[in-house]
Amino acid sequence: MTGTLPPCPTCASDYTYEMGSLMVCPECAHEWSPEEAAEAADAAVIKDANGTPLAEGDTVTIIKDLKVKGSSTAIKVGTKVKNIRLVQGVGDHDIDCKVDGFGPMQLKSSVVRKA
Repeated sequence: MTGTLPPCPTCASDYTYEMGSLMVCPECAHEWSPEEAAEAADAAVIKDANGTPLAEGDTVTIIKDLKVKGSSTAIKVGTKVKNIRLVQGVGDHDIDCKVDGFGPMQLKSSVVRKA
């Protein structure tokens, strides 16, 4: 074996081993292909409405009015949201953040622009 084997993507165990073309984790029994994992990591890049890649801790601006469930007011265009976190949320909501005046919520990357 040459190089270091990657940790398990499910449980982060360092005790992975190769079995043919697959990687196997003895602790959680997860099997994966290193090529598929690399492709999934490339596809997991979250982009804003303009196609700019977003990163953890970025500041974004809302590009359209957003109705908020349970509130009579909406988040207005131009509202800045600081210190975002990228997550795999409900549906296609992939940004976890705290909006001033509304509290914590999840946003879609298609309604924000990197500031």
